[in-house]
Amino acid sequence: MSLDRAALAGAVACHGAVVRVVVAGHQGSSPREAGAAMLVWADGQSGTVGGGALEWQAAARARALLAGAAPGAGGDAGGDAGGDGAPGARLAERLPLGPALGQCCGGAVTLVYERIDAAALAAIPAAGMHARRFEGTEAMPLSIARALREARGEGVAALIWKAGWLAEPVARPARDLWVWGAGHVGRAIVATLAPLPDFAITWVDTDAARFPAAVPAGVQVLAAADPVALVGQAPAAARHLVVTYSHALDLALCHALLGHGFAALGLIGSASKRARFRARLAALGHAPAQIDRIDCPIGDPALGKHPQAIAIGVAAALLSTAAAARGRAAGAGA
Repeated sequence: MSLDRAALAGAVACHGAVVRVVVAGHQGSSPREAGAAMLVWADGQSGTVGGGALEWQAAARARALLAGAAPGAGGDAGGDAGGDGAPGARLAERLPLGPALGQCCGGAVTLVYERIDAAALAAIPAAGMHARRFEGTEAMPLSIARALREARGEGVAALIWKAGWLAEPVARPARDLWVWGAGHVGRAIVATLAPLPDFAITWVDTDAARFPAAVPAGVQVLAAADPVALVGQAPAAARHLVVTYSHALDLALCHALLGHGFAALGLIGSASKRARFRARLAALGHAPAQIDRIDCPIGDPALGKHPQAIAIGVAAALLSTAAAARGRAAGAGA
């Protein structure tokens, strides 16, 4: 997981200041993984560090920090001791989930809290790694200094929590996803996937009026009378879901995307639609192997045809593919 600077900037612009709470590490069973984060402001919050008693207490701590108070800690807590923010702007807290909160998880988590306003936001780099101290007086560990250098030269590393220092990757979501169509299925897919941290969603339709009044934060909306003309703007490694109101438009988009290149292409429809499109795309000059890359129908047929059921199936497939890729990468690097 990475620090979503764009979302953080949006929250600061809206609320003036927020507190970002991050799971810096855990031992044993815990509700969320290292890197999970939430933003807290005076009368609301977004994201999650696990829900339940842990999140309720974390939100209360965050609001106390936001108000300038020194939050009392039920676990082993330590404030900012020389980081690059104002004194008291950071806090680290270790919580044994059973003894401290009465939760069934048998492990412990380390949460860090950081008050972010416009000045603090300006200190966060646009890419690479962001490192700062939350407790103690130790100099930056060598492992974090090395990660900062490698992130500048080779890309983004993983989160590191060591000696009171937290280093996080700052990166835009790793996977570009283009959703073509703002009907019932398109809306369900975007609503399901937008909260996930790994997708940069671009949502396209023929008219701005076809989109809902409230579009999820971070989703880029593009309205064009001829959506096919926008295919060239998509990264060649993007994933696409074609779910428009028109079979003719679906076909034109598939034709253009086959010529443009993509990481994955899903098409709303049925087995019969797949067969018709296969024949028409072949007549347009596309090789069978390329046409076979189109996934149609999308989702999991066993879940049914309700828009939200389709969206759940699509999300599960995308997440499973990503998890498998991470597993292969981890195996290759072992």
